[in-house]
Amino acid sequence: MEAEGHALPVRVYYEDTDFSGFVYHASYLRFMERGRTELLRTLAGDQSDLHRDAKGLVFVVRRMILDFLKPAVMDDQLIVQTRTLELRGASMKLAQDVCRGDEILVSAEVVVACVRDGRAVRLPDSLRARLTPPT
Repeated sequence: MEAEGHALPVRVYYEDTDFSGFVYHASYLRFMERGRTELLRTLAGDQSDLHRDAKGLVFVVRRMILDFLKPAVMDDQLIVQTRTLELRGASMKLAQDVCRGDEILVSAEVVVACVRDGRAVRLPDSLRARLTPPT
């Protein structure tokens, strides 16, 4: 974890690109999913452990707003920045940026809901405390 959130390095591979040679738009979703997973792993350990210990707790993306600003290409070294914007009872709003150096290539606002057995449930207090953005 860093002051501005979690940073995950990602290298672009051939499989991440489309016929134009640029990163395919859906590949950014996978990069961001990894960023959110690693944020949770850093704060609370493996999601499989959290799922087991919290009796079936899972996280689902409820909403995602994306801005594709600039393309990435094969062999680029990217950083996925993930930080908490807001915590609510059963959800969290995260900001995610995919960057190449100081350039933001893709920016996203993601609302993730905490769910058990298909129903929204309150974020565990221990995780809430770790996700609370610094003031």
